[in-house]
Amino acid sequence: MAGGLLGTGNGGPGNGRRRYRPMAEINVTPLVDVMLVLLIIFMVTAPMITSSVNVNLPQANAKPAMNDAKPVTITVNAQSQIYLNNSQVEMSNLVSTLKQISQNNPNQRIFVRGDKSVPYGEMLQVMATITQGGFTKVALLAQPQGSGK
Repeated sequence: MAGGLLGTGNGGPGNGRRRYRPMAEINVTPLVDVMLVLLIIFMVTAPMITSSVNVNLPQANAKPAMNDAKPVTITVNAQSQIYLNNSQVEMSNLVSTLKQISQNNPNQRIFVRGDKSVPYGEMLQVMATITQGGFTKVALLAQPQGSGK
């Protein structure tokens, strides 16, 4: 009976049981563990994602192109014939003819169009010839997707 009066038996202040209170701290150890595992996974898989196809690319000294008001168009057809503004020209005369048309302006915008059956190396050779002739604004043209031609 005395135990009941002192409050030590059935849930009183002295019974040793406390109410549960949530912790106000964040345990970062599991977070660090998960981040380290993800880091290791990405470090292992990143080299596998890169392409491993070997391609022997032709070399050319081409510079990026910019906008100009009146561009000159050079076309290479399926038979690898070169046309400068719809008139045929030989590769050896290409730079001199371009200089005449552009009045020796190296900033003249030049568009290069090519049939899709023309080898990549030949198209790059045309662009390299133009660039080595002193022209700095050379760009390739492409058919927009879904235009039907």
